[in-house]
Formats: sequence, structure tokens, C-alpha cells
Amino acid sequence: MSINSQEYFSEELHEECGIFGIYGDDTISPAYACYNGLLALQHRGQESCGISVNDRGVISSHKNMGLVSEVFNNEILDSLNGQMAIAHVRYSTAGGSVRENSQPLVMRYVKGTLAIAHNGNLTNAYEIRQELERRGAIFQTTIDSESIAYLIARERVTADSVETAVERAMQQIEGAYSLLVMSPQKLIAARDPHGFRPLCMGKIGNSVVFASETAALDAVGAEFVRDVEPGEIVVADSTGVRSIRTNCPQKSKKSLCVFEYIYFARTDSVIDGISVYESRKEAGRILAREYPVDADIVIGVPESGIDAAIGYSEESGIPYEKGIVKNSYIGRTFIKPTQKERAKSVRLKLNPLGTTVKGKRVVVIDDSIVRGTTCDRIVRMLRDAGAKEVHLRISSPPFLWPCFYGTDIPSRGELIAVKHTIDEICKLTGADTLGFFPAEKLKDLIFNKNEGICTACFTGKYPTKIPDKMLEGKERGGVNFDRKIKK
Repeated sequence: MSINSQEYFSEELHEECGIFGIYGDDTISPAYACYNGLLALQHRGQESCGISVNDRGVISSHKNMGLVSEVFNNEILDSLNGQMAIAHVRYSTAGGSVRENSQPLVMRYVKGTLAIAHNGNLTNAYEIRQELERRGAIFQTTIDSESIAYLIARERVTADSVETAVERAMQQIEGAYSLLVMSPQKLIAARDPHGFRPLCMGKIGNSVVFASETAALDAVGAEFVRDVEPGEIVVADSTGVRSIRTNCPQKSKKSLCVFEYIYFARTDSVIDGISVYESRKEAGRILAREYPVDADIVIGVPESGIDAAIGYSEESGIPYEKGIVKNSYIGRTFIKPTQKERAKSVRLKLNPLGTTVKGKRVVVIDDSIVRGTTCDRIVRMLRDAGAKEVHLRISSPPFLWPCFYGTDIPSRGELIAVKHTIDEICKLTGADTLGFFPAEKLKDLIFNKNEGICTACFTGKYPTKIPDKMLEGKERGGVNFDRKIKK
């Protein structure tokens, strides 16, 4: 079978979103801070974006489909006045790609107004939505973030504060969520007890900043303070900053998505104390030890493959060279409507440097193979440019299981590693040799620190129970999904 078969679709993986928030003072514009923060988080979501600003209790918003630079301009930002704000960039994994599903969500209820920005996927969203609808809730979107907003609003009716309402809502939701909640007087950040998605805190003078990644703090000139802990709620208001740890697990259940280090996060970010750049270089070093080969140069597929390629070069002693150029202005290739158009966009986005690879034995490092729709074209491009040999190394293990926590890893039947052996994949790509990062060494990507990571998409070991409703639609392609949670 050809790897270009129509049953395979877009190869790139996407994470649901990035969030940014600031509780400021009169010395900084929250709207402009959010804009700059979102620019630094654009890689986390490119379908829609939005900013909600609180001006002495009145919340105003602007959001739309498109990139941050397309949705906002000076006139719009100047109109968003206030003292605090939250912002969001989105790629849809739960709910359709339509304006109604863009965030932040703003909800008006009996106690006032709430705005919410959410990164992650709830595993019990279906059950919560059904229960809320039975109680009379009318949903305006198809995303699970609205269920969180409804729960907080419902709990706020009897709670003595917004943070207490958030605390109670967290006890009812399961799965992955990093949250920013803005009430008329407070900005609240919360992270699920497993810490699936990153969330950090910084400061600019007297202003408090929250962001999905430290790169966004750097972009606005904020000083990193610390990461929000799994299960923690952090409240910023006129009295200062305080922490609520009621929902923090007594025993660590931390399960940060390991793909943050492999691919999602920006290379200049530090997540839970670990440098993304150093983690990716370590992946390359491990690949060099596990899959050595006689070669002339090492190259990386931009962007996340480059760091691993540097690590491979350092460990192997094979010189690192720039061998593939990325056109950063080609746009969002993953939303091309047909496979034929997506195939063309690969060559428009990536182009080999013939002067580097011609006549050379090349080791090329990429971050992942999902469906297998891109790697064969990369190998072919390098051969067409004159590469004598092409040895493909992948800085993640084979994808064998879908994700239920906010990454758009498809059904098992669409994953090439489920249907084919490593040798078969190697033949399909056209590479001379192929090596995947060993799943048993994933802990080495965080340098064996006492931190937990989620590796479910590679190992099938899910940190939480996956409801049957979540499993529906993940059995396509003739491969039965194993419903047993593997230990």
C-alpha cells in the first residue's frame, strides 16, 4: 500500500490552545500585554483567538477566526481598556472550528459576569453537559469549556467567593485543564490535579501574569515567578496574590504531556523547571546512542527537529548542517481541504538545501510520524536534491494510542504504527534506515527528575479512566480499541 493513500490525512499534530492573563495596574495596557503574549503562544493554536478585558467590573471582548496579527490591530486594542484581561489562541480538538467556539467565553449570570479561557480536554464533558442540560442550561457552543463556565456560575450562586466556586467546580470535572477565570474583581488561575497542560506565573512590577509557557512571559517583559502546581488555584485581586491548595493531590499524580517537550512548546520555554531546548537535545543524544549510523551530516526538520538534530550531532560527532529551509509565511498547511492540496503544501513549506545534502549520507531528525503523510515526501525531497543516503530518526516513539487530554492524535486505525511494523514504515518512507525514540526512555527527556509525565499516546497507560463515550469515534480503520486501562 502507498503511504500517500487517501486514508491518511494531515500529518501535523496540534494542541488545543494557549492562554494568557494579566492582573495589572495603570502602568501597563492589559490588552497590549495579551496581544504580545498571544503572539508568543501562536504556535499552540492558529484557528482563532480572543482577548477579554475587565474595566472596573465591565468585561468587553474581541475575538475571531484567524491568526493574532489578523484578528487584532491598534484600533481594536486601544478600544479594550481595563485593569485586567485574559486571552486565548485555539486549535480545535473538542468542538468545531467556528467563531462561536473561540475563546475567551463570557457568561452573564445572576451574580454578574465571568470570562474563561481553557487549555485542555475534559474526559467527563459529555456527562457534565447532559446533567447541566437536564437542569435547564442552554449551550451556545460545542466546546467543553462552556461546561466549566456553567459549573463555576452555578456554584457561585451559593459560594461565598468566585474562587470557592472554582474550587467546587474542579471537584466535578475530570481530565486536562489549565484555566483562567476573570470575574469583575479577580483573576483566577487553576490547573488540574494531574497537571496535564502547563501553566506558569510571572510579574511585571506590581502586575501579575499567567501564561501557558514562559516564552509568553519573556515576550511581555515579565519575570518568571513559578509554575502553577497541579490542583492549585491562584487568586490575584486588590489584596495581592494567594494560593488555594485544597484540590492539590496529597500524593503526586503529575502527568504533564510529554509531547510538550517533544513538539508543542516553544524551544525557548521552560516547563515545570525543565528547558524544552535541553530536553529536545537530550532526545537527539539518546537517538544517536540507540541508532548510530555512518553518515556525513545531521540535519533537522524545522522547527522542533532541529534541537534534536543538534543533540544527535553532539553525541555522534557527525557535523550538524542546515539541510532543510522552512517558509515561515506559508500559513496553516494543516487546514488544506484536500489531501492533494496538503501534499503540495509540504513542498511549499519545506525545501532542501541542495548544496548541503548533495552527495552526502544524511541523518534527518523529525519529531514524529503520525499517519505517515509527510515523512516520505521529506525523504524524497532529500534524494531529489542529491542525498546519497537518507537515515530517518524520530525524536518520539511510535504513536499507538489516541489522546483524550487535548491533543488531536487520531483514532488507532489512522495511526501508521498500528498498521505497520517499523521495517514496513521504513520501506514506505523510502529511507535507508529508520529509528524511533524508545518509549522506555521517555523519562530521560525530563532528566529523570521527580516529575510525572503522560505517555499514554505511546504506551496506552492512561493516567485517568476514559469513559466509554470518549472512546466512540476512536475505533475507525478496522482496529479495535482496547478499552482496558493499562497499568
